Amino acid sequence: MNTLTREPLNPLAGTVYTETLRGVRCVRLSVLTDETTSPERQREADDIAAAAHNISFGEGDQLREAVDLDVSASKVSPFDRPALGAWLARPDDFDVLVWWRFDRAIRSMSDMQNLAEWARKHRKVLLFAEGIGGGPMVLDFRNPMDPMSELMMLMLAFAAQVESQSIKDRVTGALGAIRRMPLRWRGGGRPSYGYMPAPMPTEHGGIGWTLVPDPDAVEVIERIVRELFDGLTVSAIAAGLNADGIPSPRDHWAVKMKREKGGRTGGAKGTPVVRSVFKWTPAVITRMLRNESLLGWKMHQGKPVRDTEGNPVMQTEQPIMTRAEFDAIVAVLDSRSIDNRERHDTDALLLRVIHCDACGGRMYLSKQEGKGGNYKCNSHARGDVCEAPSNIRADWADEYVTAEFLRLVGPIQTKHVVEIPGYDPEPELLATVAEFAEHQEQKGRQKSKHAAAEWQRRADALDARIALLEAAEKVEPSRVVTPTGRTFADEWAEKDTAGRRAMLTEAGVRLDVRRGTRGGWRKLDTRRVDFTMRGDLDPAAEAVTDTAGDQEAERRHEAPPAPGSAVRFPETSEERVLTAA
Repeated sequence: MNTLTREPLNPLAGTVYTETLRGVRCVRLSVLTDETTSPERQREADDIAAAAHNISFGEGDQLREAVDLDVSASKVSPFDRPALGAWLARPDDFDVLVWWRFDRAIRSMSDMQNLAEWARKHRKVLLFAEGIGGGPMVLDFRNPMDPMSELMMLMLAFAAQVESQSIKDRVTGALGAIRRMPLRWRGGGRPSYGYMPAPMPTEHGGIGWTLVPDPDAVEVIERIVRELFDGLTVSAIAAGLNADGIPSPRDHWAVKMKREKGGRTGGAKGTPVVRSVFKWTPAVITRMLRNESLLGWKMHQGKPVRDTEGNPVMQTEQPIMTRAEFDAIVAVLDSRSIDNRERHDTDALLLRVIHCDACGGRMYLSKQEGKGGNYKCNSHARGDVCEAPSNIRADWADEYVTAEFLRLVGPIQTKHVVEIPGYDPEPELLATVAEFAEHQEQKGRQKSKHAAAEWQRRADALDARIALLEAAEKVEPSRVVTPTGRTFADEWAEKDTAGRRAMLTEAGVRLDVRRGTRGGWRKLDTRRVDFTMRGDLDPAAEAVTDTAGDQEAERRHEAPPAPGSAVRFPETSEERVLTAA
């Protein structure tokens, strides 16, 4: 090995090896569209440095190259990068790693320490095409007795980390300022789904970028909303979009930028998951439809960005949706949201439906191996004492309730009900007035002109917000009822146990069970049970039962059954109770 000193400040610069070393050409980018550090430029610099130091990268299928695009050196260590990490795990396959510059390799002290220890352990060479002074820099860790390489790397890593933090602070400050500018988009990164960047119009200064509706994405959003109001579940909508090959929001932006779809996603530490595509999921659709960016609002960390008067800052002149449309969609999602308290870990159809007649407490499914199971009074678990605890075969109770429920409401058409929330400015008005009154108590206590000006600015902002709220009109909530064209029997046939249980509880179904008599019963003794249903379905069920009775009477040429003979509808001043005899 011959060492030629070309640069006094860097005694390691110009190192030339007499033997040909096996090199790995390393390329890294934080942002793929960064033209100043394009992969081609990095490859060219690496090739020049390798040729000057007798280093070969191989050719064809034997090419040794580690290309990591869209990977931040500040956030991802060399060992966790997809391409470079794979090479570092195979140290016997090469002799030297070549980068364009130091910041292409690492930007933190901890990563420097780990990489230096790895290079010393495996006796590798790290080469940077442009080091101190612009010339090549070689850090040779093949001699464990020479600490110079590690010292140089320590100094450079410190400088890189300081530079990285300075860049981060400048970018954070700039983004914070842009975030508060109406219509101004920060640029870089992925915009909210449904929008795309466009130059700022001249009437708004013509500086920077704003967002405008993305026709392709808007068409997809319109399809999702249309299918949602047609009654499709979010899961069915997601399945349809995937079946039609429509890119998800993340892949949609990749296609726009002419990049490959898919990429890395969450996984255990050190074992990232790489997907060829990112699919639509119910969570993706729900999150998108609930995002106020559809209203044109700027969002930061999941919350609207507001101006000094509390109003949302707009990111576009052309919002995709109006407030009324957005609220209607959210109302539909709310009406279909799953109650997390609903049990999906049990096959008990009558959970929260079946009760012990003696104590009024709920009965729970109890199963023994090889047996069908029974519903039992569980008073002891509540700390109560039941004088006559009930016990009934689960299959008998399930079949009885199913038959009674479908007999009464099976033919009834189902309706989709959406509650549209209203808007009452009164609560916010009272809170703002209280805040203004508290602020007024500080009047005159400021000792400096700047403090007094800041106090006045806040007072003016609160006053303006109060005036705006006073002028706002109260909007009453509304209810939209849409027939689905399906019956309760249709819905029942398609539901699983949890879905059927939800139908029973929503209809107010209750089954009270009394203790049975001893004997070899082969079927349910209906004298033991009382089936009742309280709720909005009562009038409809009564109409169906009356119609069926009239038709049966007409067929037999006799009068309709008298009250109590088959089904009785006792009425009280507060509610109507449907009781099967």
